[in-house]
Amino acid sequence: MLDADFFRRWMAATAVSVDREAERLTALDSPIGDADHGSNLQRGFKAVVAALEKDAPATPGAVLTLAGRQLISTVGGASGPLYGTLLRSTGKALGDAAEVSEAELAEALRTGVDKVMALGGAAPGDKTMIDALVPAVDALGDGFGAAQAAAEQGAEATIPLQARKGRASYLGERSIGHQDPGATSSALLVAGLVEAAGE
Repeated sequence: MLDADFFRRWMAATAVSVDREAERLTALDSPIGDADHGSNLQRGFKAVVAALEKDAPATPGAVLTLAGRQLISTVGGASGPLYGTLLRSTGKALGDAAEVSEAELAEALRTGVDKVMALGGAAPGDKTMIDALVPAVDALGDGFGAAQAAAEQGAEATIPLQARKGRASYLGERSIGHQDPGATSSALLVAGLVEAAGE
């Protein structure tokens, strides 16, 4: 079972990897976006870690709800509302339970991903974070490692796609050949589960 500590470790592990990969995320964002994806998420997840250290929420749902609120309030551009919605909706779906199972996390995360799709209007194949998140959620039943592999494959699979949503969609065919930064950072978020579980 996964407790609030696990979810705090998940957010902390994500913050570390976003910090480490910030330049790469911004480099990916440079040709097809605003060249700020890495720095925006870096600022957002630093704020998440600080807020969790200050408040220490007692349940998994409360950890993710607080993290989502922080991202919405501190991250500019589209990624703040999208990541914030993902974590907040997942947190709300988990409810007030002190511990949740991996299956319950998978179900709640699917709710969060559905909310992100509704908010951004994106579907798999549109060259967005959804291309990493949907396969990750589908694979979660086979464990965190399987979800991480699926998310990374999903992110790489955005390279040949033409963007149909978000800022990159304005470029039309020129968006082809670039890995989507949102899908790449989503894969980092999923990879954080593996680190949090110590797998």
